[in-house]
Amino acid sequence: MTIEAQFKIARQDFTLDVELTIPDNGVTAIYGDSGCGKTTLLRAIAGLEHSPEGFLKVGHKIWQDGSFFLPPEKRALGYVFQEASLFSHLNVRKNLEYGLKRVKKNEGKISLDRAIELLSISHLLDRSTTQLSGGERQRVAIARALATSPRVLLMDEPLSALDLKRKQEIMPYLESLHDELKIPILYVSHAPGEVARLADHLILLQDGQLKASGKLDTMLTRLDLPLAHGDKAAALIHATVAGHDSEFNLTYLDFPGGRFTVAHKDLKINHPVRLRVIARDVSLTLEHQSNTSILNIFPAIVDEITAEGTAQIMIRLLINDIPLLARITQKSASLLKLKVGKQVFAQVKSVALLS
Repeated sequence: MTIEAQFKIARQDFTLDVELTIPDNGVTAIYGDSGCGKTTLLRAIAGLEHSPEGFLKVGHKIWQDGSFFLPPEKRALGYVFQEASLFSHLNVRKNLEYGLKRVKKNEGKISLDRAIELLSISHLLDRSTTQLSGGERQRVAIARALATSPRVLLMDEPLSALDLKRKQEIMPYLESLHDELKIPILYVSHAPGEVARLADHLILLQDGQLKASGKLDTMLTRLDLPLAHGDKAAALIHATVAGHDSEFNLTYLDFPGGRFTVAHKDLKINHPVRLRVIARDVSLTLEHQSNTSILNIFPAIVDEITAEGTAQIMIRLLINDIPLLARITQKSASLLKLKVGKQVFAQVKSVALLS
């Protein structure tokens, strides 16, 4: 089951013209530069923007096709905006209960109690919304959207209005939604860190057009896409906790290409994690180095090479079929005589544990 969408929405200086298929599970990030059409696409799915020639099918149900247009209030979806948009004259409990009238009997997928539990807001129920912090307000807004038992959850940059501290506060709750909800979540963002931490799939928009879509770890390392270039270019690696070293305060993380060693993390054995390796933190050698402070060294094969400006190149490596990016200078590549298919060793100087 998937979500099939086709929209063409013209504005005075912008046109959204896309045809895409969205997985019916996990978190799909809608990503791109400001003004590329991310919010317009989300609003079209919600029925807040009308594309006369549009088409939208969610699972087996048609929400839009030609002259047929299911109005927003009839669509089984939850929408979380950049601002929490809570009703100031109602307390938290009444805000949560507001959307329940939309849920028909025996159709509830997520109970109000479950939504409250997922967002850890039971202690806020009797508070006025004016007494909440930014992070608390957004948690209430997400719980309110979930309480309507949506078939799809839409989130439009839910962290953009928060400061760093509040973002760090709410991120674990977003991760819990990813892990526990059995509905598709469409998450609009222009922050690569958020996308890497939360998303399973990625839709890349550019000037109102669909540039590419696919699994996140594949998209991040495609050298034909802008995601794989610049200072923020990085690879996403899925690993599991293999063990801890109490003597040196280290944690070992296994993935199909080997084992990462990172500073100690208080995680259970076999706990799944995501690792983000930035391309500029990867160097290459032709032989495995022994007298080095770098602990994470892996045999790899050069899979693809492309220019990165005038003095550098970006290299896509494969470590037992797991992609990794390395950004090095043109001179280094020449000295190493790098070419596609060449065997090298990737030295990872730094790795970020995302979850």
